[in-house]
Amino acid sequence: MGDNKKDQLQGTLDLLVLRILSTAETMHGFAIAERIEQVSKDVLRVEAGSLYPALHRMTEAGWVKSTWGVSENNRKARFYTITAIGRRRLADEEAHWSALTSAVGRVLKNA
Repeated sequence: MGDNKKDQLQGTLDLLVLRILSTAETMHGFAIAERIEQVSKDVLRVEAGSLYPALHRMTEAGWVKSTWGVSENNRKARFYTITAIGRRRLADEEAHWSALTSAVGRVLKNA
């Protein structure tokens, strides 16, 4: 059961990151985490220890690509962009999330 929970959490983080990247041309990791926090109205917080391994995994899967650049504070940073494969993955993840939340909602209403 622990592995299933970990998979679900990774899948949710992937969905959030891909969605944020789909709305921007390119972003560095800190900006992605900051944007998730901002859009969720400070409900969701993504820690670096979760975000950067996820970005690395998504890069290896071909969902995002990365390049080195300079951040707005003049620091060297890796910038991420969603790929065409990542956009397809995002669509699949959004459909799965919608079906899952609808199912949970039905159980909560009718149990």
